[in-house]
Amino acid sequence: MLYRDYDQAGLDAQYNMRAAVPAYPDFVDRWAAASAAARRTHDVETDIVYGDSAAQKLDLFRAGPAGGRRLPLHIFIHGGYWQAMDKEHFGYVADGIVPRGAHLAVIDYALAPAVDMDEIVRQVRNAVAWAWRRAAAIGADPDRLTVSGHSAGGHLTAMALLTDWPAFAPDLPPRPLAGGLAVSGLYDLEPIRLCYLNEVIGLTPDSAARNSPLAGLRDRPAAAGPPPPLALCVGGLETPEFHRQQAAFADLWTAAGAAPRIVEAPGRDHFSVVDGLADPDGPLVRAALAPG
Repeated sequence: MLYRDYDQAGLDAQYNMRAAVPAYPDFVDRWAAASAAARRTHDVETDIVYGDSAAQKLDLFRAGPAGGRRLPLHIFIHGGYWQAMDKEHFGYVADGIVPRGAHLAVIDYALAPAVDMDEIVRQVRNAVAWAWRRAAAIGADPDRLTVSGHSAGGHLTAMALLTDWPAFAPDLPPRPLAGGLAVSGLYDLEPIRLCYLNEVIGLTPDSAARNSPLAGLRDRPAAAGPPPPLALCVGGLETPEFHRQQAAFADLWTAAGAAPRIVEAPGRDHFSVVDGLADPDGPLVRAALAPG
């Protein structure tokens, strides 16, 4: 066996979501249309540069009126296996987040194979640093900064929550993020390195370990204290590997001192599960803004 109980074909099938959900193109088209509508409907500033390269841009959807109060700010990180999709497909998340009285930043980042995983993670950390530094200027409360992501974005959410922030950006506090929600996340990159996806992503054994949230939790020093509040969700119809990854990550997060909140999504597949972020009264939006 190549990995656990899987040969090459079996492992590839566990992570080939387009094959598992043949209606995938319909989701992409619908997300793009809903996101275009959201940009027309909401107060939004597009293509704000948050980092040091052209790919590091975000769309900022503003909630209001705030009546002089600083509102929460939520960051959404798109999926696409680190090699596809962009923020243009996920502006529809504003339909769920903004009515709850929170600003929303939907971010882009450079994709593989143009950049490696270390650089993708660095860019997402840049986005968090930008949001914390700019919170007051955009009418947001830096103490109510949260993050969520889907699929690869779930992986990047976990990496952001586990960041040693003073080492990354000395002006940031140890915990700039109040919590996060990872939907259909990938927390162990070793099976990604071994399956068909790595033809584009280009992980090595070292980079897979360095960028695996599971490894980060195992190596987390006790002096760091418990990790931030976290909510996790995986669709009931997703493959066993996605369920195994979430269960293993939840166990380690609990062992580190902060049991995650689990949001159930029966009857949802890898793509339909994220649609819950468009429902302001749904459990995913509630978990995104208050993960604990």
